[in-house]
Amino acid sequence: MKIILPPNLPNREKKRRNDYLRSMSQTLSTEQLNRIADHYGTPVYVYHAEKITQQFSRLTEAFASSDSRFFYACKALTNINILKHIRSLGCNVDCSSVNEVHLAVKAGFDPKNILYTSNGIAFSEIEEAAGQGVNINIDSLSNLEKFGRRYGGTYPVGIRLRPNIMAGGNLKISTGHEKSKFGIPVEQLNAILALVEKYDLRIAGLHIHTGSEIRDVEVFMKVADIFFELAPHFKDLVYLDLGGGFKVPYKENETGTDIELLGQKVAEVLNKLQQVYGRRLQAWFEPGKFLVSEAGYFITQVNVLKESATAAFAGVNSGFNHLIRPMFYESYHRITNISNPEGDKKHYAVVGNICETDTFAWDRELNEVREGDFLVFHNAGAYGFEMGSNYNSRYLPAQVLVKDGAHHLIRKRDVFDDLLRNQVEVL
Repeated sequence: MKIILPPNLPNREKKRRNDYLRSMSQTLSTEQLNRIADHYGTPVYVYHAEKITQQFSRLTEAFASSDSRFFYACKALTNINILKHIRSLGCNVDCSSVNEVHLAVKAGFDPKNILYTSNGIAFSEIEEAAGQGVNINIDSLSNLEKFGRRYGGTYPVGIRLRPNIMAGGNLKISTGHEKSKFGIPVEQLNAILALVEKYDLRIAGLHIHTGSEIRDVEVFMKVADIFFELAPHFKDLVYLDLGGGFKVPYKENETGTDIELLGQKVAEVLNKLQQVYGRRLQAWFEPGKFLVSEAGYFITQVNVLKESATAAFAGVNSGFNHLIRPMFYESYHRITNISNPEGDKKHYAVVGNICETDTFAWDRELNEVREGDFLVFHNAGAYGFEMGSNYNSRYLPAQVLVKDGAHHLIRKRDVFDDLLRNQVEVL
């Protein structure tokens, strides 16, 4: 793919485009993907370890001038091998359920490097997480009071706040607006402070996550402004957690969040906090998609071609049971035909084999598609396999990790026995 840069781009924009071009070097080739498809069959998820490494390096370089910590939001992809690779980079891990906490512990993460933030959960799950000794953010006044009764000031804890900010690429992935279920509304600050005083709670962190696919750095700065106003109320504060939601480029020539600019802005905010309040705080972030999305490929095979008066359909051996994002979020995934990369360009509706409408793309220009060809969905590392199901009693696909040029099976494809594994026959 050739990308031509306009001659008069601002220096920062040129840098971002150049970073994008360099990132293309950390991609798997058509030959590699074809070999993997031939070897393991399809559909199959493929992940590139070196791309994950590159993304984490970009984060650490961008935030080098600030005291920042990164916790991989593992809900994006929880395969134990991915977690181990993330840990090997020196990255921490963010968990959305206590089972993810247990996975992180199994992958070798030290409890002090595990962050647990969940919502709408029974207090017993919070107790289970506390039993592991991990960092905890609490999402409701109800559970904050229960935490105070149980632990008082003996266990430092963070609180997740709802800032009433609308942000994110889609309402379904916007989590900080005034109707969102997430977090304690900031207008309930007095109720929070009353609980802090009543139970001598040690509030170690303030957490706000406004959503996913946030391109505008100013959204994070709005969160920082809220933190600036709230910080004086919490004497034990250690960290300010700005969540995640960095945008990654899904389309050709699209740019994501300007991580370098964000790193610069965060350093300025932390310095200002120290100057005004005499306190040096850490900035915490929870990147998930940013680390693994571009490292993932989903390879499918074309079962049938159909022609109609309105569309040419390419039916593949998958559906929203394997990749639900296009149907759920109307998200865009670049698709390439790796079996016929030099074929003439034609337009297709790429559809699945599920007994529902599972259209991956309408009127998509692809190199000529033939039955048996392999079609690859790019940027499939985040919320692809993780949101998969056995709908229509279809098997979940295999997962493969490519590291140091070698490919490794990290999850076997389902077989029929997997469909019956937890069923109990009583008749």
